[in-house]
Amino acid sequence: MSTPESRPEIDEDIIELAGLVFDAARAGDTEGIRGYLDAGVPVNLTNGSGDTLVMLASYHGHESLTALLVERGADVNTQNDRGQTPLAGAVFKGYTGIFRILVEGGADPDAGSPSARDTAGFFQRQEMLALLP
Repeated sequence: MSTPESRPEIDEDIIELAGLVFDAARAGDTEGIRGYLDAGVPVNLTNGSGDTLVMLASYHGHESLTALLVERGADVNTQNDRGQTPLAGAVFKGYTGIFRILVEGGADPDAGSPSARDTAGFFQRQEMLALLP
């Protein structure tokens, strides 16, 4: 386990760039994120809360960006620090299009806490439940 003393110092410019990338994901800037990915930003970049780019894009309702990230190999099952998955977030927000993209991209409906399946049942999202295996 690493301690703050044993972690390498992170350059302030890198921290600033990461902030810009996460802001672009929240805003749904598909072309901006495409440029960052093409320049070498990891598709599974994760912020201090454990949120990935696909988590932020899907939670904020950005279908085209979610599709791009899935196409580029984003891990659709990564849970953030609260045990939430992108799929459960899409269910919570009622984003059926994003839900489809994530399911087709291999999202596990039973991962996380609460799981997407449990969330869909709680909110009675029958159209989403019908899409699940």
